[in-house]
Amino acid sequence: MAKRTMGVLVMSYGTPESMDQIEAYYTHIRRGNAPSPEQLQELTERYEAIVGGFFPLRENTNKQVAALEETLNREHPDLTFRCYQGLKHASPFIEDGVHQMAEDGIQEAIGVVLAPHYSIMSVGGYIKRAQEAAAAANVNMQFVKHYHLHPLLIQALSDRVKRAMARFAEPDRSRVRVIFTAHSLPAQILQMNDPYPDQMMETSKAVADQAGVVSWQFAWQSAGRTATPWLGPDILDVLETIHEEEQVKHVLICPIGFVSDHLEILYDIDIECQGKAKELGMQLERTESLGTDPLYMRTLSDVIGQFV
Repeated sequence: MAKRTMGVLVMSYGTPESMDQIEAYYTHIRRGNAPSPEQLQELTERYEAIVGGFFPLRENTNKQVAALEETLNREHPDLTFRCYQGLKHASPFIEDGVHQMAEDGIQEAIGVVLAPHYSIMSVGGYIKRAQEAAAAANVNMQFVKHYHLHPLLIQALSDRVKRAMARFAEPDRSRVRVIFTAHSLPAQILQMNDPYPDQMMETSKAVADQAGVVSWQFAWQSAGRTATPWLGPDILDVLETIHEEEQVKHVLICPIGFVSDHLEILYDIDIECQGKAKELGMQLERTESLGTDPLYMRTLSDVIGQFV
């Protein structure tokens, strides 16, 4: 008897595959409005700074999707799982992933976003697009909304905090300030009772508790440049504040809102935050991204498995 086949739509923000795709990518983010030459040049320079002509960012997500499919099929041997990518701002778009499922004869599917925390402006937007595409394609799709307190996720993150602490000299470890970060969103979500900020604090506290961290705080990063205010304080401002007001000299950034190395990690933290830290005479380290960590893959496999 043939095993039941379950499709999995693995959704993420997306990234260009090469330097010549940056303008189309940026235009899509801006809802069809092309960036100004200055905006395009700035974003291009950021990508050049982190990739140097070779573009590994898409490969990070490809590896995660492949590892998740392998984990699902190993942990749920009574089913056959087929994973499909759906990207918010690049090809294959969310709709492309759903259409490919339908073409392959997939009738049942589960959608999951490579982001542990829910906001109507982030994960909610992915789900809405996938729901509409699935309805049009006659694919019965259910969705994982968040998994920000899953024990295996907390273990993976706390393990990273403990390992990163070893990069500080023994006498300094008790003085390290751990700063958890995530992508900022427009501040209007606060009027919508959106769970995003609270979920970030819940994850931060759980990781700090498990890693035995006493001195920690939360900051936002990578805010969009728009006329409307975004959630703060921004990590760059926080570094200045704790240096000036508390004389903090050792900082560990744990970017809990991101699961792989992309622009927000490799540029916003590794270049911008490092530059600010050097300017202030601080030692700044960051935790490794989750990537294809088996604990993260098992987290995703477990939350997906709840629907089968």
